[in-house]
Amino acid sequence: MKKSSDDVAIQVNNLTKTFKIPLEPTNRLKSRVTGIFKRNKGYRKFTPLKDISLEIKKGEFFGIVGRNGSGKSTLLKSIAGIYTPNSGSVKVNGSLVPFIELGVGFNPELSGRENVYLNGALLGFSRAEIDSIYNEIVDFAELHEFMEEKLKNYSSGMQVRLAFSVAIQTNADILVLDEVLAVGDAAFQQKCFDYFEDLKNNKQTVVFVTHDMGAVRRFCSRAIYIEDGKIKHQGSPIDIADIYTEVNIDKSNQNQKDREVDTNQVSIEIVEPKKRSFSQDEKLKLGVVVNGIEEQVFANFSLSANGIIFSDRNSRDMPNDFIQNGKKIEFVQPIADLNPGKYDVYISIHRSKDDSTLKHLPRAYSFVVKGKDILRDGPMRSMGEWR
Repeated sequence: MKKSSDDVAIQVNNLTKTFKIPLEPTNRLKSRVTGIFKRNKGYRKFTPLKDISLEIKKGEFFGIVGRNGSGKSTLLKSIAGIYTPNSGSVKVNGSLVPFIELGVGFNPELSGRENVYLNGALLGFSRAEIDSIYNEIVDFAELHEFMEEKLKNYSSGMQVRLAFSVAIQTNADILVLDEVLAVGDAAFQQKCFDYFEDLKNNKQTVVFVTHDMGAVRRFCSRAIYIEDGKIKHQGSPIDIADIYTEVNIDKSNQNQKDREVDTNQVSIEIVEPKKRSFSQDEKLKLGVVVNGIEEQVFANFSLSANGIIFSDRNSRDMPNDFIQNGKKIEFVQPIADLNPGKYDVYISIHRSKDDSTLKHLPRAYSFVVKGKDILRDGPMRSMGEWR
C-alpha cells in the first residue's frame, strides 16, 4: 500500500465491497430454522465496488458522479467508515464528518429545539457548545417559529433543513457530502451554495456526490466518473460533467418513444443533425419534416433543462405562419447562448386556425452542451429561430 503523505487527506487502495443479498425472505422464525439445513442458503453476491483506488489531497473539493446504482454512495460510506471493505483499504488523514444520512437520530416525539441538542450530542457537541451556536442553527434553517413544535409535525423538507443546519456546525478536517443540495426550497439551496463557496474558498477538504453537474462544474477542483463499481474516468470537473451528461443522453435516447397527443396521421421526422454533443462555438440546426397534414399548421419548439421547460419559439416567426406538407423547416439555436449541460427538445404541431394540438413529441431530441458556465441566473441567454 502507498504510504500516505502529509498532503493526502484520503487514500483508497484496491477497495472492493461485496454484499450478500437474500433471494428469499428470512424474517420468519421457521424460514431461519429450516434454512440452517439447506446447502444453498438462497443468497446472491452483489459487488458495488470493484478494485477502486484513488487519492484525494487536502484542500480538494472532490466530485464523485455516476448513474444510480454505480457505487457512489457505497464508496462514500466506505470512506466514512460506515462500511468495512472486503478487500483493500481506506486511510483517512484527519477528522471526518459524513453528511450522508441527515437527521439520523432525530426523535419525532421531541421538539425541534430538543432535537438540535440531541443531534448535536451525536455529532460530538457539548451542551454548552450547542448553547453558543443554537441561534445560528435556527437562523440558517429559518425555522424560528417552529422550534417548539414536535418534529413529527414538520414537513420532510423542514426536517432535512434542520439536520443540515446542525451538521454544518461541525469543525472537521474532511466533509463527506451525499446529495445534500437536494434539501429545501430555492432560497435555502442558495444558502447551501453560499456555504459550499465558503468551503471551496477556505480550502476545506470535501468529498461530494451529486447528480447536479452544474454544482460539479462550479465547486469541484477534480472529479471521477464511476460506472458498474469501477472508476471509468477521472480528471477536470468540466470533462467529467460532460461525460456524465453524454451517458445520460445515450440512456434516455434508448428509451425514447414517440408519444402522440392525438391519434391522427400527422408525423414529425427529425432529419438532422445526427450528433448529440456540441461545443459552445457551434450552432444546433435541427431539421424537421411534417407529413400527413391537410391544413395550415405551425410548429412549436421548446427547450428543457432538468425537466423544466424554460423557453419556446413557434414557426409563426417565419414569413409564412404555416408549414407545407413534406417540406423541411429548420430551427437554429446558437450553442454559445447555452450553459453547459443536458437539454431536451419538445416539438409540437398546431392548427393555425385555432392553435389546437395535432401532434406532440416530448423529448423529441436531446443534446449535450460542453464548456463553461456563461450565466448564473438561468440556462440560456437567447432563443433561436425557425427558418
